[in-house]
Amino acid sequence: MKCMERNKVPFWYCLFDHKEPLLDEDGNDTGDSKVIYQEAVEIRNNVSPATGAVQTEMFGNMTGYDKVIVTEDMACPIDEHTVLFVDKEPEYDEEGQPLYDYTIKRVAKSLNVIAFAICKVSVS
Repeated sequence: MKCMERNKVPFWYCLFDHKEPLLDEDGNDTGDSKVIYQEAVEIRNNVSPATGAVQTEMFGNMTGYDKVIVTEDMACPIDEHTVLFVDKEPEYDEEGQPLYDYTIKRVAKSLNVIAFAICKVSVS
């Protein structure tokens, strides 16, 4: 399976960087943490318009995803901890946290391509 250049669309991804502990007003650890992501990076790959039978077989019986991204770049750094801007440009809140619109549900690697099942989310 080859990814035709004319079928590739631009989108952005933010890789997981680290977690920071959340502190209360006295500086004590609350036990919660805040996820920090790296800056958004633009990439071009094949993004499906919707799910279908081929994608369902590819990821088994998992149906909780909205689109599939396919890349032939076997060194692609995207994984299950990555967040995506697919239907919108990258934007951030006042603290610099990304307001992404998709997350990675599952990664399926084959010999020549990597497929990512992605799920639409609402981050505010």
